[in-house]
Amino acid sequence: MIEIGYQDWTPRAYRPVWSAMRAFCRDRTEQTADQIWLLCHQPVFTQGRNGNAEHVLASGDIEVIPTDRGGQVTYHGPGQIMAYVLFDLKRGGFGIRRLISTLEDSVIDTLAAYDVEAWSDRSAPGVYTRRGKISAVGLRVSRGCSYHGVALNVDMDLEPFERIAPCGFADMSVTQLADFGVSPGLDAVAARLGNALTARLAEPSVA
Repeated sequence: MIEIGYQDWTPRAYRPVWSAMRAFCRDRTEQTADQIWLLCHQPVFTQGRNGNAEHVLASGDIEVIPTDRGGQVTYHGPGQIMAYVLFDLKRGGFGIRRLISTLEDSVIDTLAAYDVEAWSDRSAPGVYTRRGKISAVGLRVSRGCSYHGVALNVDMDLEPFERIAPCGFADMSVTQLADFGVSPGLDAVAARLGNALTARLAEPSVA
């Protein structure tokens, strides 16, 4: 069973949410239901465990927080959906690579509902469109369970991405759903993304 926590879209500070994810993962048992948290953050740059300080070009008034997820530096802010996936990989029959692909495919499914063609790139996790990268993925696995997840740019100020080398690529273009003339609102997009994630996470493992 996967429980979805739909939050209101009041931007939340990053550190308390990160702390809550770690506590959930630490305290969960074999009987704890998996959860997906859907929310957005106050403006913040997060630096993954593989991050390079040189990829933060000019953070200005936005805080840079080193985190325990994989990947490089990215930006979170209002108008972007965060889907935090607190998932028992062993119980679900998942490896980490399959979980990453599942998050990417769920975003691709969501974008397809709005007639936006998108794809993933195994060499650079995330989801891409003809206008640029629209979704970033970063995970942490502890005791066989994941936290962190996937970010989907919906309708936000993209300027802060110009202050960093997103995911370590200085020349990477970043886009959002609104750039395709689509403005369904965060609730509608989050509902589609939540449904796509629960459907794909429930798929049986392939022997």
